[in-house]
Amino acid sequence: MEKNRILTENLAVGYGKTPLIREISLRVRPGEIVTLIGPNGAGKSTILKSIIGQLERMGGTVRLVGKDMAGMKEREIARHLSVMMTERIRPELMTCKEVVSMGRYPYTGPLGVLGREDRERVEEALSLVRAEELADCDFGCISDGQRQRILLARAICQEPEVLVLDEPTSFLDIRHKLELLEILKELVRKKGLAVLMSLHELDLAQKVSDYMVCVKGDRIAACGLPEEIFTTDRIRTLFDITRGTYCPRLGCVELAAPEGQPQVFVIGGNGSGIPVYRRLQKQGIPFAAGVLHENDIDCPVASALSAHVITERPFEPVSETQFRRAAALMADCREVVCCIGTFGPMNEKNRELAKLGGRKTVFLSDGDCAGI
Repeated sequence: MEKNRILTENLAVGYGKTPLIREISLRVRPGEIVTLIGPNGAGKSTILKSIIGQLERMGGTVRLVGKDMAGMKEREIARHLSVMMTERIRPELMTCKEVVSMGRYPYTGPLGVLGREDRERVEEALSLVRAEELADCDFGCISDGQRQRILLARAICQEPEVLVLDEPTSFLDIRHKLELLEILKELVRKKGLAVLMSLHELDLAQKVSDYMVCVKGDRIAACGLPEEIFTTDRIRTLFDITRGTYCPRLGCVELAAPEGQPQVFVIGGNGSGIPVYRRLQKQGIPFAAGVLHENDIDCPVASALSAHVITERPFEPVSETQFRRAAALMADCREVVCCIGTFGPMNEKNRELAKLGGRKTVFLSDGDCAGI
């Protein structure tokens, strides 16, 4: 049995007569989410539209469940593959249930009359996207998040083996982004769907995807598992980031650190320093941080935003050497901010640092940085 639901070989895509991207070789297996990421205009949508046949391919082949799509009829393709693209559809005077029912067209006759099984599939699709209460609502009168769920239900209604989505979280607030991707992940797990999609939100792509494809300009820049792709250097190169940084451990971006000599020394740890680092960055105040263990959640944010950070090896008590380095750096700062309320054996030296600051030390609790 064919293991790949989608397989492209030496695919070339573009507009007119000039290929924009060549030698695209992708594969999507059952129960797998493959996600395209890259800058705006890199060609992610062009690749997806070429795969589904919305754009004419300029070379190479696309195989769907083992068959060359070039030799497949539209209705046959629709029984294996469904799509959810960024273009907003605006059906006139249709209920959500009627929009979902459109997904049954590969199975109905010329008149599109739904049979019992078709109606059951419509109800099942609405249930899977948790939209039963929207069935009788006018599609034109519901929110963007609700529309995306209905369009996903329409795609599911086709009973596809492959689902292709172009930026499915566009126009959605964070709640609806999370809901839609959670539903998608559940479908992949329970029904074994093969999903190929593009996403702009790197944090979500990192968390939901099984395999990544990086698209940049005229080429596929890299492919790999999320843990291979989401590194600071690779994301910086892919998006040509010159200011700010991407923190792979937290799956977030941070703005550029303020320039200049540190004016504030922050004693943090266990996440307590992060709100302070970001507050100082917003105010344009250069700061130093320490002593942080390298596996502390504060460490990647401090490394991105501070002028200097003093670190210690994981699971080791703060050493006298690192304590002295921090003390020397702290002595040149006008203020010391201590975010830690409780000190343990591993960071006892940080208690000494806070005391060493004397009157310069401001003690905060629970990340309360309103007074900074």
